[in-house]
Amino acid sequence: FLKVHGPMSLKVATIQNSKQEAKSKRLFVGRGLYLEIAPSGGKWWRLKYRIDGKEKRISLGVYPDVGLKEARAKCNEARQLLANGVDPSAHRQALKSAKFEKNGNSFEVVAREWFVKFSPQWATSHSSKLIRRLEQNIFPYVGSLPIGEITASILLDVLRRIEDRGHLETAHRTKQNCGQVFRYAIATGRTERDPTADLKGALPPAINTHYARMTDTKNIGHLLRAINDYHGSVVTRCALRLAPLVFVRPGELRGAEWVEIDLEKAEWRIPAQRMKMNALHIVPLSTQAQAVLKEIHPVTGHGKYVFPGVRSNGRPMSENTINAALRYLGYSKEQMTGHGFRSMASTLLNEQGWNRDAIERQLAHAERDSVRNAYNYAEYLPERKKMMQAWADYLNGLTPHSKPDSTINM
Repeated sequence: FLKVHGPMSLKVATIQNSKQEAKSKRLFVGRGLYLEIAPSGGKWWRLKYRIDGKEKRISLGVYPDVGLKEARAKCNEARQLLANGVDPSAHRQALKSAKFEKNGNSFEVVAREWFVKFSPQWATSHSSKLIRRLEQNIFPYVGSLPIGEITASILLDVLRRIEDRGHLETAHRTKQNCGQVFRYAIATGRTERDPTADLKGALPPAINTHYARMTDTKNIGHLLRAINDYHGSVVTRCALRLAPLVFVRPGELRGAEWVEIDLEKAEWRIPAQRMKMNALHIVPLSTQAQAVLKEIHPVTGHGKYVFPGVRSNGRPMSENTINAALRYLGYSKEQMTGHGFRSMASTLLNEQGWNRDAIERQLAHAERDSVRNAYNYAEYLPERKKMMQAWADYLNGLTPHSKPDSTINM
């Protein structure tokens, strides 16, 4: 192959004036999009991308039937799918497969259409889990059926497969997601009713389990000392040390990007698309949190992620890394989890008299008014900065050999 033109330099005139040559050549646009010109003179738009560590390519049409502007639009659509954890090639196969061609009304076609339409409004972690849930539990069994022919009994048989594996909560979540797809199908004229409404009470109620947490100061001190003595990778150790200092959700921690961190302002600004509640979130960084980030920066600061995965710097660490490290340190899932740092901070900060609203804002919990939630990311920020530094100082007092204070000075 002959490679010509750098990213974003391609223009329509360049394409029109390009001549066929003895070897295929590529005119690059950017973001993986390029035009491949065969020795025969044929011109095909192609997109190169990576998913799950593998490099793949898909065709986006033939030039001039598909122009440069349309090719870029198709590239952006594919990139949006990737951002939501969906392989553009697999998505296309599902839509084009013969078994899904019946009026475009199969459950999988409608579900993927619904997902593409609404997933840009969700946090990436949420959308990835949702589409994976449907791909693993629903599509293989009823994905090819016309959505209007799926009855409550058919769907219940599929949901009971999940229940029989011991994943009752997943069965309930999957039922809820299917209901969203059916309601979208009703709105778009593909079916007349939602069969999940007939399944109320058909599954045993999911048992509400709380994340394991630790609130006894002696036990917290043992945990923090164990974390400081962790001898695994420096990336995992730093993630473990930062977790109790910032008490964000595990997905928000492992997906941290260096562009979000401002050490001069001592702030970590997590963009809305990475937050569960889809609103910008500010994490004031204590001096202790800054020290952890300064320690890890020489190791990962050249890349995108603060805590990259073991196999690729282009992906964040695995969602199981923190919990696996806690298991390595001897803590069972009943004793402590990555999410447990949040409930630990919430319980103790409330007990120690901090403003409950400031605590809730720092935990980025749901706001009843979605508009208020989107614009009040800086609410109580001066108090939150003071609280986060005091919290880090308090945790420091639990790790040395000195006797910890029972309260935080406010």
